[in-house]
Amino acid sequence: MAKPVGARCNLACEYCYYLEKENLSGAPAACRPMSDELLEQFTRDYIQSQTMQEVLFTWHGGEPLLRPLSFYRKALNLQRRYAGGRHIDNAIQTNGTLLTDEWCRFLHDNGWLVGISIDGPRELHDRYRRSRGGDPSWESVMRGIDLLQKHDVDWNAMATVNACNADHPLEFYRFFRDIGAHYLQFTPVVERLLPHDDGRTLAAPADTDAPLAGYSVSPQQWGDFLCRIFDEWVVSDVGQIFVQLFDATLANWCGMPPGVCSMSEDCGHAAVMEANGDVYSCDHFVFPEYRLGNIRQHTLVEMLYGKRQQQFGRQKRHALPRQCRECSYLFACHGECPKNRFATAADGEHGLNYLCSGYHAFFRHAEPCMEYMRREIDAGRPPANVMPVARRILAQ
Repeated sequence: MAKPVGARCNLACEYCYYLEKENLSGAPAACRPMSDELLEQFTRDYIQSQTMQEVLFTWHGGEPLLRPLSFYRKALNLQRRYAGGRHIDNAIQTNGTLLTDEWCRFLHDNGWLVGISIDGPRELHDRYRRSRGGDPSWESVMRGIDLLQKHDVDWNAMATVNACNADHPLEFYRFFRDIGAHYLQFTPVVERLLPHDDGRTLAAPADTDAPLAGYSVSPQQWGDFLCRIFDEWVVSDVGQIFVQLFDATLANWCGMPPGVCSMSEDCGHAAVMEANGDVYSCDHFVFPEYRLGNIRQHTLVEMLYGKRQQQFGRQKRHALPRQCRECSYLFACHGECPKNRFATAADGEHGLNYLCSGYHAFFRHAEPCMEYMRREIDAGRPPANVMPVARRILAQ
């Protein structure tokens, strides 16, 4: 993921893990937007590093729409210059509040996929997602979604599941269905607090005994949230609404790649490049100890296929505690994201995923339907065939 404005954002969401990265290096240059020179170097290097004919550029933040449209027009021109016959797509993650008709025409005309950060209905969204002045943001986000739909732009809803909205799963899910969101990504908020001398307040993955932030979802909330939404989805919306976590779980059930790093056996596929060219192992590991280098001194191939990053990726599998290795559902989650592995297993071993019991409850609950859908896929039939019989399956 490329972060053309780094951690800069027009919102100040209470649970955001990235806002404080703005001053990570302590150098003013790290806070400046990506230069045209760096954009060209990144575009050339990124395309040349690909082994497939399809290339996807992912623009992230902070809030990437803080860069003007002229920046992204330059990006498209550079992509065309260095494509070398490859097919190039773009995706951008935004809070949606800065979208305009001009932006949406650009996104539509160039086939960009837009991820919109929104946490559900007004009262659930505005609990944590506010402006830097403390004003609610829901109306501005919805205005942006209306503009995307007006201009027929492809968009996905990307929602966090936190201590507030996790207690309202059906209200949350039905909201997205009602506004026409067909692709949903739910990300559990799990953060710990540990003030550092350099001004950081969030704990790094290696920090131990750091207390949870109050906005973090609990394991029981997470499990209940997934089970209740799954029950609604599996009887009426399979094949119509695509919930990333449900799709990834089904893929793992079928022995296929899950398409999301948190549910994969290995990680290291979500590296980020900051606006100053610094590259980090993962979006959730932007800490000094996970800095791989800078694109001005090293190629992306050298950094992302180097020994440090390869070891980082394998560590997800190698560091699993015994409780995970012996779990019958290991294939379904692979221990989930390593950033959440700070809990203690039943035998006292450190490194269990904090959300483990929630995932376990969900997998156990969804297993009969997952098995049914797996058999349908194996037989060459659509998994949506589960819907007419889902209530009976879940009742068994």
